[in-house]
Amino acid sequence: MMKMPFRINSVLLILSLWWAVSANAQEIQQVDRAVKAFMSKYKVPGMAVAITRNGKLVYARGYGVADKSSGEKVTADSRFRIASVSKCITAVAILKLVEEGRLSLHRKVFGPGALLGTVYGSKPYSAWLQEITVQQLLEHTAGGWTNDAQDPMFSHPEWTADTLISRTLDQRPLKYQPGKVYAYSNFGYCVLGRVIEKVTGKSYAQYVQDAVCAQMGITDMAIGGNTLSERKAGEVVYYDREEQPYGFNLSRMDSHGGWIASATGLARFLAATDGFDTHPDLLSHASTKTMTTGSVANPGYALGWAVNSWNNWWHTGSLPGTASEIVRAAKGFNWVLLCNTRTNKAFYNDLDGLIWKAVNDTTTQWPDTNLF
Repeated sequence: MMKMPFRINSVLLILSLWWAVSANAQEIQQVDRAVKAFMSKYKVPGMAVAITRNGKLVYARGYGVADKSSGEKVTADSRFRIASVSKCITAVAILKLVEEGRLSLHRKVFGPGALLGTVYGSKPYSAWLQEITVQQLLEHTAGGWTNDAQDPMFSHPEWTADTLISRTLDQRPLKYQPGKVYAYSNFGYCVLGRVIEKVTGKSYAQYVQDAVCAQMGITDMAIGGNTLSERKAGEVVYYDREEQPYGFNLSRMDSHGGWIASATGLARFLAATDGFDTHPDLLSHASTKTMTTGSVANPGYALGWAVNSWNNWWHTGSLPGTASEIVRAAKGFNWVLLCNTRTNKAFYNDLDGLIWKAVNDTTTQWPDTNLF
């Protein structure tokens, strides 16, 4: 099947017909029962769920409360922090620049003549630091800055991103030669945000909204605020029994974990990136294939997406008071799960399995046409 050209006017017309979402979507019992049981088991105040099938939105519902104090209800359009699901968005933005010929995945990032030159830090760059490429940052194979107890992104919340990058380059040398070892790195995606800014001349958030969100008909995505008082319109309140949901610099996490979005907005994002021929995609099939091919160091992680041999792609997100997951399943389904709390490992295992039973159940009655 020939790939449809991605023309914004025609696409937005299609989206306006396909995505007129109502909070009172028809119940699909297998999904509804599973979500309610999950929320009861883990005492989740609020959730939003969206499912697409063959390019059409077939389920979108909010559950529970967005704000315990006011009793405000969650809807399918409520906005949640999506944490590391933001990495998928950054990856798509990078691949868009590659398609436009403005960037190469093999470009070096640090050092004389590299994308970011020697702007950051004050010490001479090591040979390993100067080897890092855009692709290695996307794959988490840059050689260091792991998401552990010393994750740079959770230190010194008073610093700007530029200060944090400079101090980290000076004080945290790489542990491995780039390209050799997978080490999940929030900091690496922070650097990718600055790459996007350097190449485009726009802020990271502005470029993503212009080149990604606007092309997909998404209008409700934004970089979240740090405090409860900075809560955006339509955004839920976050609850955590062990950690402070408002005790870190979320806005500085922009390109690795800073976005807020609705379930319906992320469903649009998935439908425009899933590689199926049932809905126009933002990227070419070749770019999508590149984006979802695992690295030599870790075949289970590609460029901003976890992948497996069954051709499923996904990403999870986790911050104090936040849990999220997006899934692209090979059989033509995509889904979004957003929660305004998180608990333990069992919570995430159950969240990951929440929708699979319904999509694998041949008796599930999915609408033949878009419900909305």
